[in-house]
Amino acid sequence: MTSPPASPTMTSPPASPTMTSPPEALSMTSPGQMTSPGQTTSPGAVTSEGSTTSQGAVTSEGSTTSQGPVTSRGPPPQLSPTLSFPLAHRAQLAARAGAAQIRIRLRGLRSGLSWRSFGDIRAALAGPGTPISEYVVQHWQEDAFFGEQFLSGVNPVLLRRCPRLPPKFPVTPPMVAPSLGPGTSLQREMEAGRLFLADYSLLEGLPTGHIGGRPQFVAAPLCLLWLSPRGHLLPVAIQLSQQPGPGSPIFVPGGRAWALAKLWVRGSHFVLHEMVPHLLHGHFLAEAFAVATQRLPAAHPVHQLLLPHLRFTFHINILARETLLNPGGIIDQATSVGREGTLALVARGTAALTYRELCVPDDVEERGVGDIPGYHYRDDAMDIWGAIESFVQGVVSLFYGGDAEVAEDEELQEWVGEIFTYGVLGNRSSGFPSQLCSCPDLVKFLTMIIFCCSARHAAVNSGQYDYAAWMPNTPGSMQRPPPGHRGRGHRGAAGGHPARGPRPPGPCWPC
Repeated sequence: MTSPPASPTMTSPPASPTMTSPPEALSMTSPGQMTSPGQTTSPGAVTSEGSTTSQGAVTSEGSTTSQGPVTSRGPPPQLSPTLSFPLAHRAQLAARAGAAQIRIRLRGLRSGLSWRSFGDIRAALAGPGTPISEYVVQHWQEDAFFGEQFLSGVNPVLLRRCPRLPPKFPVTPPMVAPSLGPGTSLQREMEAGRLFLADYSLLEGLPTGHIGGRPQFVAAPLCLLWLSPRGHLLPVAIQLSQQPGPGSPIFVPGGRAWALAKLWVRGSHFVLHEMVPHLLHGHFLAEAFAVATQRLPAAHPVHQLLLPHLRFTFHINILARETLLNPGGIIDQATSVGREGTLALVARGTAALTYRELCVPDDVEERGVGDIPGYHYRDDAMDIWGAIESFVQGVVSLFYGGDAEVAEDEELQEWVGEIFTYGVLGNRSSGFPSQLCSCPDLVKFLTMIIFCCSARHAAVNSGQYDYAAWMPNTPGSMQRPPPGHRGRGHRGAAGGHPARGPRPPGPCWPC
């Protein structure tokens, strides 16, 4: 199978830096939701010539790392048994992880040697798979599948409608005319609402790490996608930097350079997805909800309502801090940004977080994606949000007779104030409420918490093996700098691509 000259490294869903929380809760800090049993930690890094270092392995049945299973230990001693995984669940995870370790060793994937070809990677994946993971292997290089992953992949909350191009992304009509075809234009497609933008600006200038002594790289791309008359979401232009100029060409479809540009976007997609929608929103923010909820009286209706959705938050995040985000842990071993970059990205994500992006109807409206066909996450999320909201409304109406009772509930106000202070660090521009003054406000806030800790987390977590088992589709690290850049460095925006040779003149690189 043909493949672009690239450089990935894929890993499992990261999880958990330290997060500010009330002093009383520090012994229990750990964010997030319980991960699905099919987590992956994937191996190595692909060089620009297509070889990969084998530093771990992917398994469909359990998380594995070069340090062994991550879920085989007993419950953290500082946790109440009621907040820890049941013994049967811990035993199941340990058994799956152990079986995965055996497969890794039998296939010789722990030697630290490089892959010789994409065929070797395919052979290493022989065994239990899923229909989706097999589909990815067959279609990962297709533009239509690249675009479809923004709608149904593991980060389906990034895409925004593009009514006008930002100055930092100077795409011209001639660049995209061959993709759009006759009878239309760039301006006409923007006015019709058929152009969308994926912006990875949060990754710009992030510190990156080293794997096996080699510097790693990450880009901060801009990707323009077009909704074709056939209903396919297709990429039509990619810029691998937030800074336009001669050293940051705009790639358009066609040739090996286009395949390489898409690979860089997928690598950036992995980093952003794992550290912000998954780690920050699904785990760290859930920890803020869990800590504040645990401090409510056990008889309080909010405590009773939320407890089932937050119960295992502490346990999964303690495990994450001990195995993923610890110095020298999985994030350091197998991602481009490492622990330092992850913490920096989480800080940026916290500063950029808004209340609206976590509330499905508001998020769909704000991103302008209400009418994209085939956007199954949106359709399912709206239905699930509505069902949760209806249930929460019924519970709230049982305990609060009106808006005044909500506003006068001192314990409730302390609870939401604590989340505002420690979850979003008191950032009023986030739109998060610091107090709740009406029944509708309370219903919306509770619906947001339950949705984020259940359906939203599942959307950004549970498909990781499906889309990332075939590592070239979701590289966790790039071992060469982005093409078109000059010089070398340990930051994602620095360096050149020696395997490609000199770049042709002009701002557009189609082949």
